[in-house]
Amino acid sequence: MLRRLLIADFVLVDRLELDFRGGFGALTGETGAGKSILLDALSLLLGERADANVVRAGCEKADLSAEFELASDSPAQAWLRAQDLGGDEAELLVRRVVDNNGRSRAYINGVPATATQLRELAEFVCDIHGQHAHQALLRPDAQRQLLDEHAGILDLARKVSQHWRDWSAARRASEEARAQQAGILREQEMLSFEVQELTALGFEAQDWETLNQEHARLSHAASLLDGASSALEAVSEGEQALDSQTERLAAQLAELASYDPALGDIAELLNEAAIRLEEAGHALRRYRERVELDPERLQQLEQRIADIVAAARKYRIQPDELPARLAASRTRLESLTALSDPAALAERERLAQASFEQAARELSAHRASAARTLSDAVTGAMQELAMAGGRFEIALLPEPEGSANGYEKVEFQVAANPSQTLRPLAKVASGGELSRIGLSIQVIASAAQAVPTLIFDEVDVGIGGGVAEIVGRRLRELGSTRQVLCVTHLPQVAAQAAWQWRVSKENRDGATLSRLDVLDEAGRIEEIARMLGGVNITATTRSHAAELLGF
Repeated sequence: MLRRLLIADFVLVDRLELDFRGGFGALTGETGAGKSILLDALSLLLGERADANVVRAGCEKADLSAEFELASDSPAQAWLRAQDLGGDEAELLVRRVVDNNGRSRAYINGVPATATQLRELAEFVCDIHGQHAHQALLRPDAQRQLLDEHAGILDLARKVSQHWRDWSAARRASEEARAQQAGILREQEMLSFEVQELTALGFEAQDWETLNQEHARLSHAASLLDGASSALEAVSEGEQALDSQTERLAAQLAELASYDPALGDIAELLNEAAIRLEEAGHALRRYRERVELDPERLQQLEQRIADIVAAARKYRIQPDELPARLAASRTRLESLTALSDPAALAERERLAQASFEQAARELSAHRASAARTLSDAVTGAMQELAMAGGRFEIALLPEPEGSANGYEKVEFQVAANPSQTLRPLAKVASGGELSRIGLSIQVIASAAQAVPTLIFDEVDVGIGGGVAEIVGRRLRELGSTRQVLCVTHLPQVAAQAAWQWRVSKENRDGATLSRLDVLDEAGRIEEIARMLGGVNITATTRSHAAELLGF
């Protein structure tokens, strides 16, 4: 569960440190006070896209961090270990920093992480239901996603999609092979010759520089020999050899140093120079012995270079690009060889189809079971939410040919009262009905999941009165098994919470900032009274608030 949230220079918040409790908590306040800022911060910590607008005006960066308490055997801990991001066995630390230029950095347990990793981790620690979650339920893809999440078969659904893509690719390969068989054979023949020719050339990219260096050395062997011999003559073998002259000069200065010590250092320098010249002479002698005039080898090199240049010119590339051309041609030839084998293509298509069909049938069975369970649960909840006699059903509409989503489309259907027939949710539900049905679906679906923290951001819009009180009780029941935080404008919902925070705006040093207060019993009575009565709060309103709270 979420234990702590630290926010610095984020939108209207300068600095805020929040310690969370378990159970059901309510976050209330006037419209525009910044209640959703806390949830926006948490969403950013859990991988939502960042931009410079979240940094408080005049600040260099927004700095957010959260601490979660984790069970040692939780799925989150297993994911952290698999990602090599494990820290303390009992806690998880997440941090995100956003610069005022929009660049962001993320950390999990102090280790740099990507936004993708944050989003993956979020699936195990927190589920946020936004303000527009009800409208999202009108989309077929959102309905299918919710059902698969409720059934715990998202991995299976992804596997079905992959099998479908594999099958589709195999079918396209077969069709391409049939339609282009003649062209494939011509290209295959051309590539076979090319691969054979370049393989016979036996050329590696690193050989080119070595070849050119050896060619340059052999083609200038006579000049190199002459130059080395002349240098050797001057350094150590001639009558006026430098090493001998330097040695004599060093000896003369060494004798004179007895009269003036200053010449001793110079004599030492000349002595070192003589040693160096002697070493140079040895090196030149060894070099001269190695250099050979080898016309035959030179001719071989010239022929080899000519062959490589001719091949490169033929394929209109640089010589050192020939190995890459050979590798690409081999790869293409292998793919063409597969395309030219109808039996192999048919077998590949058959296996891909069988894999899809098996996974899709398994997916259908899980969906059918989950659809019945969720339909019955939501229908039951509708009876408590002023929709007596209403029905909810998740219809699985067959797609015999299959698709990336399996063998069926998922469609939420509803009858708001007994006299109506079931019709698609998107076509029949009014705003108020959609709010009640959508909230029921989210609460029931969340109860079946293992995510320890659930957050509802004004998802109770469009309901009120006794229905709101029932919604509050539902959230309180949900809070008995996990942490639930609800941003709400409804006093009936807030009164059911075990703890409550109030968000307000204040002017500080010329800046408008959000402020959060943890409410005690008296504070809760006052806040619920404000939610009930507006600006003028009377003793009667406070009494009603205390009654709602059970104080």
